[in-house]
Amino acid sequence: MEPLLRARWFDGLSSQAQPVLVGLAPGPRGPALHLHPLTAGGAAPRVFAHGEIGWPEAWNPRRAQRTVVVDLRSGGSLEIDNGAQWHAALEAAGGRPGLAQRMQTHWRVFAAVLVVAVLGLWAFYRWGTPWAAAQLAQHVPLGWEQQLSAEAMQELDASYLKPSKLAPERQAELRAAFDSLVQQMGPEFARYPGYAPTMTLAFRSGMGANAFALPGGAMVVTDGLVEAARKRSLGDDALVGVLAHEMGHVVHRHTTRLVVEQGVLNVGLGLAMGDVSSIVATGSTLLTGLAYQRNHEAEADCFAVALMRKAQRPLAPMADLLLAIDGPEDEKESKKGKDDKPKATPPSSSSSALANLLSSHPATAERAQRMKSGQLQGCTAPR
Repeated sequence: MEPLLRARWFDGLSSQAQPVLVGLAPGPRGPALHLHPLTAGGAAPRVFAHGEIGWPEAWNPRRAQRTVVVDLRSGGSLEIDNGAQWHAALEAAGGRPGLAQRMQTHWRVFAAVLVVAVLGLWAFYRWGTPWAAAQLAQHVPLGWEQQLSAEAMQELDASYLKPSKLAPERQAELRAAFDSLVQQMGPEFARYPGYAPTMTLAFRSGMGANAFALPGGAMVVTDGLVEAARKRSLGDDALVGVLAHEMGHVVHRHTTRLVVEQGVLNVGLGLAMGDVSSIVATGSTLLTGLAYQRNHEAEADCFAVALMRKAQRPLAPMADLLLAIDGPEDEKESKKGKDDKPKATPPSSSSSALANLLSSHPATAERAQRMKSGQLQGCTAPR
């Protein structure tokens, strides 16, 4: 027979407490509570199933609280003066503390849950968000990418970039080489089925020696990059190779994946932390602070190597140009002191954050040497 505990019952109908006896009995989903009113003259007890009760939690593993308050929800509440007897009866009826209570009463459990949570968040950031972004990116309309790129380019032209000073004949030569390379992109180079952006090339001055790709197929080459190739007598193969790398970013939708990935990360963290107030954000805002990841650079390198090989163009000039752009650190420092004019800084608006994303690519000596030899790690043959 279940032990009975003395308690006071506030039924929610009267301000006066009723003396009752409370028993706990095992149930299919956890202990049930039997309430025996002392003033009912032998009436049948009122039974509350496990799910109908707000079970009080213990806060100290060694010392039970003096008074226990049990929430009977629609049935009112109970006050039990002997907390130790209550917890002993609950344990005897098969009651087991939940994870939240064990975290509150055992620091080892709390530490273990904390470690698991941190590892889970790290794994979500490291593997979950890139995978989800890669899957979701295929559903992003090409029109959205093109609109975002047009807005970003407008902002860049208005506040950061300047018109190109290259002769029209030189621009036409490079554009012809670019178009010839685009013609080599068969279906075997497609990363996303049905995704066929129109590749375009524009020339600007500013940003130093650089080339970048906007989502949706628009690419920009700066006068500084053309001049860097000319000074080192690398020829147009070097510039075409860099553009092949940028095509890889477009085909793999790296910028779009970064935007989607940041959105997925914001949603995941918001749900994990119980705060979804900052989930809704625009694409241009999410561009702030992003940078191409190493695996994105590797994918673009592999794409460039495969495309250049199909076009029967050499890889060495492209690698040499990347090395020249990257340059030794001491050479970069020496150049800083020779500049007569201070370099412009990117504007802080959300659209021009795209300039921060695309303004440079990590071109280490090791990466360039591997590209030069055509032996990049992790590359697979185009389908």
